[in-house]
Amino acid sequence: MIGYLSKFGYALITLFGVITVIFMLFTILPGDPAQMMMGQNENKEQLAILYKKYGFDLPLTTQYRYYLNDLSPISFHSTEENDFSYFDTEKYSGIRLFTLGTTVTVFKYPYLRESFQKNGKKVSEVIKETLPNTAVLAIFAILIAIFLGVSMGVVSALAKDRWPDKLIQLVSTIGMSVPSFFSAIIFAWLFGFVLHEYTGLNMTGSLYEVDDFGEGSYIQWKNLILPAVVLGIRPLAVITQLMRNSLLEVMSQDYIRTAKAKGLSLFQVIRRHALKNALNPVVTAISGWFASMLAGAVFIEYIFGWNGLGKEIVDALNTKDLPVIMGAVIVIASLFIIINILVDVIYGWLDPRIRVSSS
Repeated sequence: MIGYLSKFGYALITLFGVITVIFMLFTILPGDPAQMMMGQNENKEQLAILYKKYGFDLPLTTQYRYYLNDLSPISFHSTEENDFSYFDTEKYSGIRLFTLGTTVTVFKYPYLRESFQKNGKKVSEVIKETLPNTAVLAIFAILIAIFLGVSMGVVSALAKDRWPDKLIQLVSTIGMSVPSFFSAIIFAWLFGFVLHEYTGLNMTGSLYEVDDFGEGSYIQWKNLILPAVVLGIRPLAVITQLMRNSLLEVMSQDYIRTAKAKGLSLFQVIRRHALKNALNPVVTAISGWFASMLAGAVFIEYIFGWNGLGKEIVDALNTKDLPVIMGAVIVIASLFIIINILVDVIYGWLDPRIRVSSS
């Protein structure tokens, strides 16, 4: 229990560091955000309004403190409407806990500010609309990678140094070395254009498509195939290599030879004894790849026109929509940390020695 609490503490420190770096990076380096919002239409009166509305006229340390306060689930706000930290129920989704003087303590959802380019739309709403699409893409990609990677790794280990092993090793090496955006371009062109007549797949398309007759939107599952396969290629290659090497190491252990001596078949030995222990490094790799998929899907989503968080980040970079970029990065970092904590729990279940050392 103490081990898990310490990991949680490290996770909070890591998240705090990420927030600090993101704030400093996108507050200091890009220049004047108000001028970026106005573009060529800027004038002094409108700039002054933006400075006041978004707090750009405040000292950097004060802006940073207010930003942390907005992200914190328990935050402190002013009851005076002319104060930047005023608790506006249209901005913050939360409840008042108690009030002391002109300061109200609030329990709320983290407030990621408002988009510069989407008519004041909340960043949380933008992420809420796009993150599920990215999650669906990442889940299907990692499922493809797990199923094929574990299967190919087992086959490669059992056929060590024979032609199936060498062929799988070659395919895995190519999968790890080819950049994802290049694979996306090749797959989109080959299967979505050249072979479209046979595959029925499109070069671009998202999970939801608008009905031609104006009757709303519908799910188009076939648009998921190409981006999920491309996104899963690199983790597939890594899982295959890890599974092969781990299974070979486990199969050389004494307890495996004992199981064989008892008359168990090779299939029973692998299913009952070897596979579970060989999965330990694979689980760690899966966690890292799944979390990184949420960020690594940026180029793939953009190439395939998949309306996910990755494509939203690219669009925000093109339009200099800083709150959307900052909010998206913070959400991805938070998910990465949460996934790693969950993996520690799963890893402890797979290996009791780790569970004992963490308690």
